[in-house]
Amino acid sequence: MAKYEVNDAAVRRARELIEAKQYVLDSDWGSVQPRADAENSFLDKHSWADYAAWHLGLTDGAADETKARYAFVYGDLRRLHRTGLIACVYRASEWRHKGIELAAHDLLQQLDAKAGIK
Repeated sequence: MAKYEVNDAAVRRARELIEAKQYVLDSDWGSVQPRADAENSFLDKHSWADYAAWHLGLTDGAADETKARYAFVYGDLRRLHRTGLIACVYRASEWRHKGIELAAHDLLQQLDAKAGIK
């Protein structure tokens, strides 16, 4: 099983998006999560650092500037999605990636507080 470390730059970017209210509270994550063609289009116009900032996890042992390096996407490459954070918490919890799970959980709590969700 792959091992992951928390991508601190992505956590910072997610926090910035939350503070700037660049988020979607209700979405069907299965339909809005970025697919390969959307990721490729994004990479045509943005840097690998920009791409990495959308992923809460960095895959141990994978080379930088490869899609394999980045895991646990939390947004649609434009806005953070609450359902994306929930998916990150769930997947990380399921596969026992505690650092990612806790980072996503903390972001979800920040988002809910900002959005007034009790």
